[in-house]
Amino acid sequence: ADELVLYDITATAHGRAAILDVATRVAERCFMPLTIGGGVRTMEDVHALFRAGADKVSINSGAVADPELIRRASDHFGAQAIVLSIDAKRRSGADGWEVFTAGGRRATGLDAVAWAERGQALGAGEIVLNSIDADGMKTGYDLEATRAVARAVDLPVVASGGAGNADHMREVLEIGEADAALAAGIFHRSETTVGEVKRLLAAAGVPVRLDDLGPEPTA
Repeated sequence: ADELVLYDITATAHGRAAILDVATRVAERCFMPLTIGGGVRTMEDVHALFRAGADKVSINSGAVADPELIRRASDHFGAQAIVLSIDAKRRSGADGWEVFTAGGRRATGLDAVAWAERGQALGAGEIVLNSIDADGMKTGYDLEATRAVARAVDLPVVASGGAGNADHMREVLEIGEADAALAAGIFHRSETTVGEVKRLLAAAGVPVRLDDLGPEPTA
């Protein structure tokens, strides 16, 4: 894998702090870029995650509540280390997508594309766009939403939510114009492997690193 992302998706809803103990244990054994998010509300939370071993800190609900948190974190740690995570849901009967917080539980009224643009202006160095509609459905990413955000910002956009197979990752990189594709369930359930995905992408002409692929892991 090119990167590992850890999200405590219920931290904000349950009022928990960031998962520092898990972050520390993972960082000790993980030798690839590590992004961690969930329950990040203050600069102290951001500091704590970097001390625990994060290479990048992802902010979602905390950024909606306090947008200047993005600027403060970016100014202190550098834009490359601060990720704006957006949970977006298509508006019922209307165009566009609305931003939700608290793990997708709380509507904000914010437009997802406009929020991504503001996040860039505030200093975020990367956008992770998670489709609430597609998440867990295994029917593919929201290509339209991903493409809309990717065209609106000059930042790397990571697509999240909906991967059911390796070809869905190809679709979001090519048709959805994402810079990277995030997946969880298909790997957790051993339905495919990172190596299989990368080989499919390479065969389709999508630039990927293959030289770091070792032998397929055994169960």
